[in-house]
Amino acid sequence: MEYQANPARYDTMKYRCCGRSGLKLPVLSLGLWHNFGGVDIFETGRAIVREAFDAGITHFDLANNYGPPPGSAEENFGRILKMDFQAHRDELVISTKAGYTMWPGPYGDWGSKKYLTASLDQSLQRLGLGYVDIFYSHRFDPETPLEETMGALSQAVRQGKALYVGISNYPPEQTRRAVEILEAMGCRCLVHQVRYSMLDRRLEEGLLDLHERLGLGCTVFSPLEQGILTERYLEGIPGDSRAAKPHGFLTPDRLEEATLARVRRLKEIAAERGQTVAQLALAWVLRDPRVTSAVVGVSRVEQLRDNLRTLDRIELTTEELNRIEQVLAS
Repeated sequence: MEYQANPARYDTMKYRCCGRSGLKLPVLSLGLWHNFGGVDIFETGRAIVREAFDAGITHFDLANNYGPPPGSAEENFGRILKMDFQAHRDELVISTKAGYTMWPGPYGDWGSKKYLTASLDQSLQRLGLGYVDIFYSHRFDPETPLEETMGALSQAVRQGKALYVGISNYPPEQTRRAVEILEAMGCRCLVHQVRYSMLDRRLEEGLLDLHERLGLGCTVFSPLEQGILTERYLEGIPGDSRAAKPHGFLTPDRLEEATLARVRRLKEIAAERGQTVAQLALAWVLRDPRVTSAVVGVSRVEQLRDNLRTLDRIELTTEELNRIEQVLAS
């Protein structure tokens, strides 16, 4: 059936300005790191993207190597764009990245101008687009001068292949320098994407304050810690779960009893709020307005709907925050 977008799609979603820019992002974005590759069921991914847009999610986050196999998430998303979203391109913020291994040899990894330039061209071809809205350097390269990496980002903007540029997984000092170098080139760094959750709080160790001083937006990935901050693993490891996959990022050794005990206590707090653990965890990462958007990954439409219900009660009281801190410190 021909896709007809929900006319009420912007009625309930909340949006935040990305740093000191005019670009607003939804507080929940859809990440295509997992579940959208060539090994996955295409129509399932297509249904998730439709559901996301119908709920006001306008930001879709990719990288060149998302799959598996690498590149296939961009290819599949490109198919979805062509089939369903040609009339809505100007309502979408599409981001992609380069910085991790994409092809063999010395020019398919890290942060050289040759790699970033070639990768962006390939990403645009896979997506079927003339430009992306945000192009990220996916990680800091200690062996490439930062001026070279930032120069490649600036060139992408000048050539019209990206509207904005950002960085991802950069340490604080390199973040500061990257912003300064880009500004000297007449190009603004829009956003920094970092990992952040109740179980990984390194973002709070100076980076959020730095983002505020520099005027950077902040998108956070793995806010549910690959599913640990849900109720999925409280009774064991389901056979169809991410932790059960032999080569996944969530390994069974991360499901320690001490961690699961915290999740059980968080479940009690969530239940008192009429929420799931996942909804509580998303509300928690969004409690700080300096976090522009939480990038969620889902494998089913039902999971996305559950995440979206976070918006029904996104505010946390001081008492609830204090109770959560006690749980996380235990």
